Amino acid sequence: MVETGKKHLESLKLVDRTMAYGVQEAVKLTKKAAHAKFDETVELHLRMGVDPRASNQQVRGVAILPNGLGKKIRVLVFTQGEGARTAKEAGADHVGADDLVKKIEEGWIDFDVAIATPDTMGKLGKLGKILGRKGLMPNPKSGTVVQAADLPRAIEDARKGRVEFKLDRSAIIHIPVGKVSFEEDKLAENVNAALDAIVRSRPSGAKGQYIKSGYLSSTMGPGIKLDLREAALAGAA
Repeated sequence: MVETGKKHLESLKLVDRTMAYGVQEAVKLTKKAAHAKFDETVELHLRMGVDPRASNQQVRGVAILPNGLGKKIRVLVFTQGEGARTAKEAGADHVGADDLVKKIEEGWIDFDVAIATPDTMGKLGKLGKILGRKGLMPNPKSGTVVQAADLPRAIEDARKGRVEFKLDRSAIIHIPVGKVSFEEDKLAENVNAALDAIVRSRPSGAKGQYIKSGYLSSTMGPGIKLDLREAALAGAA
């Protein structure tokens, strides 16, 4: 614990807390300040200028990270008939309907993304508490309920690094954007893709400054403040 504390203090010395950094520089510092023995996840944290209690100010959407998240994404598809054949050909890891529902009810959740075709949604109601708590429940708003013909695209998006984001009760969005082992340019591309997706998800009820502040950090590293103006976020201010 003492050694970890020393490493963290050394990491803090690398960051000027009075400064806001551009995305590229923030990525560079995040990689440099990471000190854990494992490949830390890099996360983007944004304090939003919206009211999480207002129904017309909810921020929710999906970001497609061009360089993925650094891990194999296991995709499950609830579908049947022709949709099952399409999903299997598109490379889904698990495909089914009633059989998968029963398996999940028994405690199995060995997947990262769940996609469903509309004809199976009626079967998933009983899984709401199980999948909802883990953020795995298929939802039309997040693009995980699609027609059978659109399954190949949905599965491909999930494989690429499809990440859902949602405003929490304290008006903050937390979203993973890769690993510290990523090359700087690839990690920066992911950060910009996430920021762009969040800006494009600005709700109609949002007034004034949409994104109040943003920080980039690794799992064990210090938070690095982002210069949102330099990030060229149209609509962020």
